[in-house]
Amino acid sequence: MHHGRRADAIVKNMLQHSREGSGEHRVIDINALVEESLNLAWHGARAETQGFEVKLKQSFDPSAGGADVFPQDIRRALLNLIANGFYAATRRRAETNGGDYEPTLTASTKNLGDRVEVRIRDNGTGMTPDVKEKMFEPFFTTKPTGQGTGLGLSLSYDIVKAHGGELTVETKEGEGSVFNVIIPVT
Repeated sequence: MHHGRRADAIVKNMLQHSREGSGEHRVIDINALVEESLNLAWHGARAETQGFEVKLKQSFDPSAGGADVFPQDIRRALLNLIANGFYAATRRRAETNGGDYEPTLTASTKNLGDRVEVRIRDNGTGMTPDVKEKMFEPFFTTKPTGQGTGLGLSLSYDIVKAHGGELTVETKEGEGSVFNVIIPVT
């Protein structure tokens, strides 16, 4: 049953990613898009997981401006990154059995002139070097059977690249990860 659900989720993710004309290409306010993605992911996680508690922080550069993108695609990439941050922070909380650890996810933007940077930082479990090396490969997942398709980070990477941007990660095992999305502005 677990394998069947995973296969079903994989097919749905692949179909979603392969759809042509995924909305219109237009200029969108980056801060608004990040905030909307953060709120969607947070409310979705609360509805899906009983007892979900992750503190959200935001730090948006007022001069971040807009970017000419497919908003639905960038939103999907951000949702995947945020969901992974929630998972890592929640997992660390379970591993530390509460204590004084407070699961936190921070979303920030920064104007880089001709580009804008979106950072999604979690204080979760972090990644080992071998996981970091494979994390953008399709179907690679560290989640238990039935919980992940292994397509979220791969699709996010492809979406950002298709927009002429780059997706990188900084991580330290036991301390968390920072995903950096850099895309050209208008």
